[in-house]
Amino acid sequence: MRPVLDHPWNLSPAEAIALQLDLRKRVDCTDHPLRLGHVAGIDVGFEDGGRTTRAAVVVLDYPGLRLVEQAVARRPTDFPYVPGLLSFRELPAVLEALTRLTVVPDVILCDGQGIAHPRRFGIASHLGVLLDAPTIGVGKTRLCGRHEEPGNEKGAWAPLQDGGEIIGVVLRTRAGVKPVYVSIGHKLSLTSAIRIVLACTPRYRLPETIRQAHRLASQTN
Repeated sequence: MRPVLDHPWNLSPAEAIALQLDLRKRVDCTDHPLRLGHVAGIDVGFEDGGRTTRAAVVVLDYPGLRLVEQAVARRPTDFPYVPGLLSFRELPAVLEALTRLTVVPDVILCDGQGIAHPRRFGIASHLGVLLDAPTIGVGKTRLCGRHEEPGNEKGAWAPLQDGGEIIGVVLRTRAGVKPVYVSIGHKLSLTSAIRIVLACTPRYRLPETIRQAHRLASQTN
């Protein structure tokens, strides 16, 4: 799986922000014809005191959620830690891991934000635009916006709003457990993103795709 759009990665934070503002115009928040057979999850860890980025991707069948394929890529960490610009730090390794897949996923769930981002261009949107593929952001914490607390039952959600705009939802994926922050990445509606995230979350707080990717990204061997 390779990107259809490329851009330089050796940028200053100011240049990265300018690129986000330009690329966010390409984000598509509508549904496209989709035949779900495989779903993927990505997560990123760091080694050597942060000097090495370790990206993990897992592909599961859908709706069974059985492991089909996984890949890991390591690259030197070239971009500093800047809130709101994490995709520039993490995506080079993620894109390399994706090139190692033989199965092309139909949807990618990212550990991070989609349009629930100050500039509406988090890592899930960035990845989706580069791949021209459906992506969903699933964040463990809020990056921006305000919301009410959703109901306590699985599937309950509340809108996440910023500046009068709904940028995602706060979704309860397991009764009595902290919710997650779901937002459109690219080429999906918010309704479809919620449905897919819930279908990928049979037992735990996080979707199985991201949970398995996190475990792979965190391994020390």
